[in-house]
This record gives sequence, structure tokens and C-alpha cells, in this order.
Amino acid sequence: MSASASVHRHAPDWIVLTIACVAQFMVVLDVSIVNVALPSMQRDLHFSMTNAQWVVNAYVITFAGFLLLGGRAADIFGRRHVYLGGLALFTLASIGAGFAHTGTELIAVRAIQGLGGAVLSPATLTIILTTFHGPRLPKAIGAWSAVAGAGGAVGGLLGGLLTGWFSWRWVFFINVPFGIAAAALAVTFLRELRNRDASHKLDLTGALLVTVSLAAAVYGVVTTATTGWGDVATLAWIFGGVLGIVLFLFWESRVATNPLVALRIFHSRAVSTANLVMFLVGGSFFAMWYFLTFYYQYILGYDAVKTGFAFLPMAIAIVAGAQLSSRVIGRFGVRHLLAAGTSSATLGFLWIALIGVHSPYASAILVPSVLCAFAIGLLFTPLATAATSGVDRADAGLASGVLNTSRQVGGSLALAALGTVAADRSASFAHPGSPAALVSGYQWAFHLSAGITLLALVVSLAVPHGRPEASLAAPSLAGAAE
Repeated sequence: MSASASVHRHAPDWIVLTIACVAQFMVVLDVSIVNVALPSMQRDLHFSMTNAQWVVNAYVITFAGFLLLGGRAADIFGRRHVYLGGLALFTLASIGAGFAHTGTELIAVRAIQGLGGAVLSPATLTIILTTFHGPRLPKAIGAWSAVAGAGGAVGGLLGGLLTGWFSWRWVFFINVPFGIAAAALAVTFLRELRNRDASHKLDLTGALLVTVSLAAAVYGVVTTATTGWGDVATLAWIFGGVLGIVLFLFWESRVATNPLVALRIFHSRAVSTANLVMFLVGGSFFAMWYFLTFYYQYILGYDAVKTGFAFLPMAIAIVAGAQLSSRVIGRFGVRHLLAAGTSSATLGFLWIALIGVHSPYASAILVPSVLCAFAIGLLFTPLATAATSGVDRADAGLASGVLNTSRQVGGSLALAALGTVAADRSASFAHPGSPAALVSGYQWAFHLSAGITLLALVVSLAVPHGRPEASLAAPSLAGAAE
């Protein structure tokens, strides 16, 4: 070990945790912070409501498609190098998005930003799993989960403030100071760790297959809002996406010499169930931010700043839920927390689905949305614990990448599907753009979200009994000499 490597050896735990949490906050923030600014972007760049989804989905799809590659890269090339590389790409793409002059340009840069996030996000959980051990690990995951969850809700507040006080462009520029601070901390304090026994080949074919397949499937679902489900071209896009996913699984299991996904990790029932639950709840919660944003601004007449403050109680609820779950998971176990979280979310979505054109904020929206947000926080820690349960530390990056992929894929597909359902419902009215028509579409979307979280509750019952520990296998990562 060289002298420069030893500089990073004794960094205090709180600094390492900060390095991981700041970057994860940025990545999650960038999904929700855009939602509040979408109406302003739509007006300035002149794109339709349907195309507005692509400002979110371009980021989410590339994020989801390359997360697995990012997770494996952290195992192979080292958490520090991958962290810094992903952080640089994400920050530079944020600058590009802020300077975009057309909707097409914005969507393209958002896709690049998603790639940077896909490299960065798995490295943050890998840093935690390879730094903290024993009883410190659940607490560290709890802090990471709270920050990740809060990023989703704080994004609404911050996006509203930046859009209202400055411009929608600042929802992207805000990433720059965060990126510089995180890079400075990582360069100074983060010790390099990598799996020296891993092959140095990345499965780019697999990454491209899954990304293009997801994009095709989502595009097909989104176009149903204008062409209908019976359109030949629409069905071709959806079928092509499904076929691509099948080819991806075949490639990973039979062809790839260094597969992107080691399918062996799904032999664990805890890992498989946790990822399926994350897929379902990720979809419902992504849609919640999206539809509440438009409800606040188009129905209740809130400006961007007021919309941002309307999301503030949800941010507090997420942090509270994550902190509570990290403290009681040892007592109650993963399965009971998953049941509590999915039950609360189902109740919350059914409650929100009662909204009308003139619903009071406090009783019709505040209480149920806080209930849903608390459920999000409650779910993150047990899902992260179950998804890494029994996984060798050499596969820590892969496990975290798979979990994040499940959330992003679920979010992208659900947003496309529920957005289409809401648009179809609104279009069935004599005046599709009227407040009553729009609210009816939102109601359908929230009812379906409740059905999704109810299904997640049923699936969560398959999690094994007991209190699994997150990835406590003996480390197989070695400090890299620099």
C-alpha cells in the first residue's frame, strides 16, 4: 500500500457516509426536482404534455438501463474511481441540461445525465457496504435510505423555489455545487477498494440490450395516449421491448462470458422478493410525484414556489419513516416492516384518489400524501437489507445496482402506463382539458397506484422470516495501491 492510499484509510465514518449520501441525494433529487419545473419547461420549450413525460423518462430509462453496468463497474474498477467518474459525468450533463434551448436537446442531455447517475448511484451503496460492518451497517443504510428518500420529496420543494425565484434551468445548475463538494471530499478522504479477482470486462452488449428494450417498451406505452392500444406501430414497439428483455435474459444466462447480471443472486428468495417489491412500489411513488405536481399547478392554481412548499411535509415524513425503520428493523425484521410500509401506502393512495376539483389541501392531500411518504421511508431500509442479504461483498455493487434498477424500471413503466391511463380518462370527457376531466384522470392513476402497492403487500409476504443482515459476507475487496 502506497502512502497516498494510506491517506484515505482512517477517514471518520461520518465523512465516508457523507460522501455516499451527498451523491445519492443528487441522483434521487434529479428525478423529483424536475417535476415541479415541468409546466415551466413545457411553456418555454413548447412541447406537449405527453412529451413532458420524456424529460423524466429519458433520465430514468438510461439510469435504469445502465445501473447494472455501474454496479459491476464499482466492483471491478474500484468504488473511488467509479464514484468520481460518475459524479463528473452527472455534473457536466446537469450543466448541459440547464443550457438546453429545445425540448429535443433537453431530453438528449437528460439521457446522458441518467447515464452518469447510473454509474454514480451503485457506487454510493457499495461505499457503505464495504465500509460499515456489524451493528453500524443497518444504521448507515438507514441514513443512506433517509437521504435517498428525502431527495425525492425535497426535490419538490427545491424545484419549486428555484423555478419560482429564478428559472427552471436552476433545477439542473443546483447540482454543480453539490458535485464539486462531493468530488473534493472523495478525492481527499475516500480510500480505494476493488475486487482484484474480478474480470476487467464489462458487458456493454447486455447494457445496451436492456436500455434499448426499456426505451422501446416505454415509448410504445406512451404513444397509446394518442394512437390507442390497437395501433400496429404501438404494439410493435411494445412487443419489440418485451422481446429485447427476453434476449437480454438469454444473453446474460447463456452467451455473455462476463454477464452484467449474475443471475445466481436471484436464487435467494429474499433478494428476488425485495427486488419485485421495489419494482412495484417504485412505480407507484414515481407516479405520485408527477400527478400531484400537475394537480397542484393546473387544478389548485399553485405557483411553483407554493407547489414546492406543498411537498415539504412529505420530505419530513420520508426522513422520519427511514429513521424509524433503521432503528426497529432488528426488533421486527424485514417482513413486518415491508407489510407495514405497503399497507400504509395502499391506504394513502386510496385516500388521495378521493381528490376533487375543489378539495381542501389539508384533509384531502396533506394527510394521505404524508402517509404515503412515511411509507416510502419505512420501506427503503428493509428493502435494501433484504436485497443484499447473503450477497458476497464482491457482488455488493451488483446487488445495489439490481435494486436501484428495479426501482427505476418500475417507475419508468408505471409513469408511462399511468400517464396513458390518466390521459385516456381525461380524453373521454366532452371537454378533455377541463379541470374535471384532468382530475378524473388523476383519480384513476391514484386508484391504480393503490392496486400496485396492494400487490406489493402480497408479494412481500414471500420474504423469509427472520432478520437478514445486509451483505455481511467476508470482504473480498482489497485496498488498491495508488
